[in-house]
Amino acid sequence: MAEPNPSLSAVPAFSVVIPTYNDWASLELCLHSLELQKNAPTFEVVVVDDGSSSSVPELIAQWASRFPLRLIRAPHAGIAVSRNRGIEVSNGNIILSVDADCILAEDCLAELASAMEQSPQDHYFQLRLRGDCCGVVGRAEELRLRALQHVLLQPDGRIRYLNTAGFAIRREATQTRRALFDPLALRAEDTLLLSNLIRVGELPVLVASARVTHAVPLTLIECFFKDFRSVPQESRAYRMIARSGITIRMSNRKRWAMLRFMWRASAEPSIGRLAWFALVARQTLQRAISLVCEFLAPRVQLL
Repeated sequence: MAEPNPSLSAVPAFSVVIPTYNDWASLELCLHSLELQKNAPTFEVVVVDDGSSSSVPELIAQWASRFPLRLIRAPHAGIAVSRNRGIEVSNGNIILSVDADCILAEDCLAELASAMEQSPQDHYFQLRLRGDCCGVVGRAEELRLRALQHVLLQPDGRIRYLNTAGFAIRREATQTRRALFDPLALRAEDTLLLSNLIRVGELPVLVASARVTHAVPLTLIECFFKDFRSVPQESRAYRMIARSGITIRMSNRKRWAMLRFMWRASAEPSIGRLAWFALVARQTLQRAISLVCEFLAPRVQLL
């Protein structure tokens, strides 16, 4: 474990927590976007390595000379444990969770700080997420994120959606829980957290001006293989949510609304119809795998 950076002489306004697992190239781009922040409040960066197979590259460690950075290495235990660990060792009054394959807009931290200052009564904030539109996978991701943030936005500016690729929480809100993210959730830990917020009548405020780009570093075929691995893990979190009595999945009406919204948006030249078909193919595959997992789960428990 790296020691705290000695340049951190005061409590920073933000702690940017980034879990990583064998994605050093993406992480470097993420750190570069943090270096480029304009008019940003003070911040530190906490990178939690979830048991990567390789050591931390020197190119990553060198970022500690540009802003307060801590590198925490831990055995592989899953993304929820990594996020909790990052929160535990961080110092900032506000914790910002992003993923290693995310790039923050130059005014992201400044816009987030301004929005949070204007909403002192709120504790949870969802940043505006975008796809990078580089290739069909990036354009499909832009379609998916745009549709989710449109359909699930509430009239009061809060959103029934939580994605830790860009999610902020005030420090005091973490102190009422032993762990913000359930360590049993290997995937969809953010959706499980959202269900807990719904239970207590809270939803994140959408900060549309604080933008984060999710740069998916995979081909479409690689995405399909990733879905085969990750959807069964996500199903575990959804079963935990179901046992709590909270309804988190979209109704068929909202699914159709999303499909129509995405179809209209795919007419834009910067996106294209191919992205719509790629996204629908992935979502169909994900739903099929999820239904199989739901069917098999009771039988597995009986064995």
